[in-house]
Amino acid sequence: MSEISARLVAASMAATLQVPLVLLTLSVPLTPALAAKEPPFVRTEEREPCAAYDELRRPFFGDLHVHTSFSWDAHIFGNSLNAPADAYAFARGNPRPVPVAGVPQQIQLRRALDFAAVTDHSEYFGQTRICQTKGAPGYDSFHCKTFRGEADPPVGLTAFQHWGLQLTLPFLEDISACDSPGVCDAAAVTVWQETQNAAEAAYDRTEACTFTSFVAYEYTGSTGGNNGHRNVIFRNHNVPAFPTSSFETDGTNAPALWQALQQTCIEGTPGCQVLAIPHNSNISGGTMFTAPATIEEAATRAVFEPLAEIAQIKGSSECRFDRQVGMGAGTEDELCAWENRLPQMQSPVPGVPYVVDIDEYPLSNMLRNALKGGLALDRAIGVNPFRFGFIGSTDTHNGTPGAAEEDEPYGNHGLNDDTLVKRVRGDLIYDTPGALAVLWAEENSRDSLFTAMQRREAYATSGTRPVVRFFGGWKYKDKLCGKKRQVKRGYRKGVPMGSYLPERKGDRSPRFYVSAMKDAGTIERPGTDLQRIQIVKGWVDAAGVTHEQVFDVAGSAALGAGVDPASCAPTGQGFADLCTVWEDPDFDPALHAFYYARVLENPSCRWSTLACKQLGADPFSPTCLSSASALGIENCCLNQANDPFLSPTTQERAWTSPIWYRPAS
Repeated sequence: MSEISARLVAASMAATLQVPLVLLTLSVPLTPALAAKEPPFVRTEEREPCAAYDELRRPFFGDLHVHTSFSWDAHIFGNSLNAPADAYAFARGNPRPVPVAGVPQQIQLRRALDFAAVTDHSEYFGQTRICQTKGAPGYDSFHCKTFRGEADPPVGLTAFQHWGLQLTLPFLEDISACDSPGVCDAAAVTVWQETQNAAEAAYDRTEACTFTSFVAYEYTGSTGGNNGHRNVIFRNHNVPAFPTSSFETDGTNAPALWQALQQTCIEGTPGCQVLAIPHNSNISGGTMFTAPATIEEAATRAVFEPLAEIAQIKGSSECRFDRQVGMGAGTEDELCAWENRLPQMQSPVPGVPYVVDIDEYPLSNMLRNALKGGLALDRAIGVNPFRFGFIGSTDTHNGTPGAAEEDEPYGNHGLNDDTLVKRVRGDLIYDTPGALAVLWAEENSRDSLFTAMQRREAYATSGTRPVVRFFGGWKYKDKLCGKKRQVKRGYRKGVPMGSYLPERKGDRSPRFYVSAMKDAGTIERPGTDLQRIQIVKGWVDAAGVTHEQVFDVAGSAALGAGVDPASCAPTGQGFADLCTVWEDPDFDPALHAFYYARVLENPSCRWSTLACKQLGADPFSPTCLSSASALGIENCCLNQANDPFLSPTTQERAWTSPIWYRPAS
């Protein structure tokens, strides 16, 4: 699509939906210019051209959800070790300390990341800095003493609960360390500037293009204890003077956030572009993906939120299935039991969860259900507000982006989980080491990666690094896999993940080309073989009812792969790579639909199994409970027979962004 055509399409949509033109021009997809001299993205910054440029795009691995000592909760958890500059150094492969049994210990990524964004909570930016700075106005306030653990918490509340009350119950009178709003505001501006400086210092503007950082923050709406959090990512160094927090929007209010980003960034700051990534819908109490109030709100959301975080340390948000009752939340897919959290909802008191049964679980907590709901809305009002691509990230609060290895779970919450015993006790055993974001881009620069996010050519992994391609079209041949120019044909004859299928020609059914290569790993720790590729389809029928179906399209679950219970070494067969062209056997051209690929690795030992074995309790042993009880780590014995979600083994996986079909009518 030419630039002129793109503008005409945007203008037409703006007139139809009564949405500001500036919003829609950001979301017009770009057709890959495979033979063009100019890149298929706009360069908005001064930098040396990248020496490595691939018109067919490369996968770049990163983490877009990282907290440091600049976040109020991270400091309360005990992370005073790593600020934003330290987090970026860690992402680039340098060692950094984390607390281990209360003592700083140096850790290091086995493989550096390609990109990262520090996303500290903008809430309490100023107060956190004041409470950390001896001699600052308010440093000796009761609020700051609680923050530093130097005062008895009021009414038995922990420091986290004391500070979290305002986020949870925004109608409460301000609990502040500041003598006046101006004191906090000045400190907050300083923190925001230091955040920008750290991102700039870490960004490789040379032709080597080894690492990309993004200026970013987290909007932490938590009204009523329900998660409405978003990571706000800016395209370049042109950012607002101060980030919008949930305090400026009177609690969780996504439309107010988008309006503020429109005013302060797109309209108020020359050269500013931005997007927001919702995360942890699994603990949102059904509030993350509520139906839009207007068509304008639906269209605005589709522009500002092209991606959603499907997995991180607090579990998976793809879908939910309770093995104990054999029932899912809007699904029959038993693989949806993977890495779900037992606390299904959050109470108004921070940190105090309560549990609801699967038949009461909010369907809109899960992204697959949101995608199906988006189809129904598109059919009804002509706009799909939930056209999300997928990424993963860690949400680490230790300032350690990308630390997502199952065999090295150093914890993510400071002193809260700095020992193996702490990690396997209570609800923390349901945490994961984290996940990763993967972007298909021409080069490792802000403009190229941000454009990949906008067009949703992205996928998520559960922490490993398989390479996954997913294309949709109408003319892919059965023997495309293995062809010399298969990727080029993928682009030329169809669209990549994150796109709408091109216009249907004749009476064809859609065909999907999907390939996956296993994570190569390292010499010391090779990656796990692949088990299979699945394609998940969702659609809405003529009556407006949504449906889903999961298809195994490559590989096999029947090869007997597993782990040696004694050593956790892999057993059985698997695949180094998988590829296929699959055609939807039940396609109805009159019905809206989406398709995404899910790539499963062979089983491997979960991090908790490795930790429990090290502590002296074997989750595979029939006598596990007797040894675990003596050590006070009974959670080590949770398994398929006694828990809805936990197992001694896990299946690492990847999820591609969907490809959507929209009837011509």
